[in-house]
Amino acid sequence: MKILATIAARGGSKGVKNKNIRNLLGKPLIAYTIEQVIKWGKCEKFIVSTDSEEIADIAIRFGAEVPFMRPKELADDTTGKIEVLRHALIKAEKHYGIIFDALLDLDATAPIRTTEDIENIVRIFKERKPDCIFSVVKAHRNPYFNMVEEKEDGTVTVCKQFSNGIYRRQDTPKVYEMNASMYVYDRKFLLDANNKMPYSKKALIYEMGELSSFDIDSEIDFKFVEFLLKEGILNDELRHPFNL
Repeated sequence: MKILATIAARGGSKGVKNKNIRNLLGKPLIAYTIEQVIKWGKCEKFIVSTDSEEIADIAIRFGAEVPFMRPKELADDTTGKIEVLRHALIKAEKHYGIIFDALLDLDATAPIRTTEDIENIVRIFKERKPDCIFSVVKAHRNPYFNMVEEKEDGTVTVCKQFSNGIYRRQDTPKVYEMNASMYVYDRKFLLDANNKMPYSKKALIYEMGELSSFDIDSEIDFKFVEFLLKEGILNDELRHPFNL
């Protein structure tokens, strides 16, 4: 299977200024994900999709390829991730003269993953052949039990209900949070312009350890991940993912 690995990293982030290349314990944040892909080493090609020359230079320095720049219209706050990945796949196939079977996308702002995680999600994709598979963690709140939504009259109700009700957390169906770490897409699914969402009715999930839920989207997130890495708290988590 020919896999195109991508990191989508635009410039001008607002939650954390320049977060994709911000220094995290001596190297740019994006370098952690680049190094993981290189260590895994089983993709046909590995590129970074960016509109920033600075990000492109750093990505190349750490071993990724940037064969083209992302157009500005695909690098604003309203652009969907699927549009960015579709563009990357089309441009990469034209540039390299290769028809890829799948695209593996890894988020630079979710550096807490292992090469085993990458290997496992790709293995499941190859074995079960879904439209897409994405990484998740167990949800801290459950819409069948302790998540509520407000109705028009101001009263609230549990988001999802069974006819006979659920009275114990232990009886609720399992629910997960997408942790924005890893996605694998079938080529045909990704190239279909009618697909706007990063999942489908034929989607699968890959469960990661709880600490991998930290996608850096704020200063507090950044400081927390920095603390975990600096104090060595992540060592066991990274060596022993929950689902291996």
